[in-house]
Amino acid sequence: MENIIDLNSVQLFNQLYGLETLHPLVTVADMNKATHDVDSIRLNYGLYAIFLKMEKGCEIRYGRQNYDFQEGTIVCFAPGQTAMTTRTTGHPQTNAYGILFHPDLIRGTQLGRNIRQYTFFSYEVNEALHLSEEERQIFLKCLHTIQLELKHSVDKHSRTLLVTHIELLLGYCMRFYERQFTTRSKANRDVLTHFERLLNEYFNADHAETEGLPSVHYFAEELCLSPNYFGDLFKKETGKTPQDYIQDKIIDIAKERITDSNDTVSRIAYSLGFQYPQHFCRFFKKRVGCTPNEYRKQINV
Repeated sequence: MENIIDLNSVQLFNQLYGLETLHPLVTVADMNKATHDVDSIRLNYGLYAIFLKMEKGCEIRYGRQNYDFQEGTIVCFAPGQTAMTTRTTGHPQTNAYGILFHPDLIRGTQLGRNIRQYTFFSYEVNEALHLSEEERQIFLKCLHTIQLELKHSVDKHSRTLLVTHIELLLGYCMRFYERQFTTRSKANRDVLTHFERLLNEYFNADHAETEGLPSVHYFAEELCLSPNYFGDLFKKETGKTPQDYIQDKIIDIAKERITDSNDTVSRIAYSLGFQYPQHFCRFFKKRVGCTPNEYRKQINV
């Protein structure tokens, strides 16, 4: 098994690739200037990182899959994620540009409080983003501005300006990723169709009774997507979250079983995946406005 390097500092990354460190908490990495030859490396990220690969000079594996686009692609990593990079050319340099920043840089800032909204940090490899030429230039311009600030003498404005420019870059990345959902709309619709089929099968095959309530994570795995990407895709296409849709489906099935069978409320609750009937009753009342028994009486009037 390969050694895994815990990438917990900007300085360590720059040492690995022979790059200059201008700030202890953030670096703009021009991988064309790398002076150290790294053929294959597995990193456990303790930093946030975003890279733009301009050409296929290396392969990046996250989990068991490669990124679907290897040229002109943005790849993102967050603390706690592990990825392996393998160079595929005979040159020590990779034509790629990126930024890495430590969580301490944004701690206590508005960006630090909102960092979870940038869900693309948790996308899987098959969800990599391919940029247009115009989008690449925007990305590189943002990096250039951050690099200029890093070269400026540190003063009381330095941290605020760095965080502001990083937030702007992340804002553009969010726009790029949302654009991706539009350009992949046909594939997205296929995903939704597959999800609907899986959800129906889950209840028809009585998986709920044996496995419990269906989760977004379960269906994301079945669809070979990360939960965040699946959630963003679903929200873009339907205006709902997958969790809301699953709960709507549970209510629809519950109403059918309450209306069309003589099963007790407890039996229906267990068949839907609830561990305790009282949880089902609270859930039903919150969504419908009455208890299952009250609903049954209204229907049978």
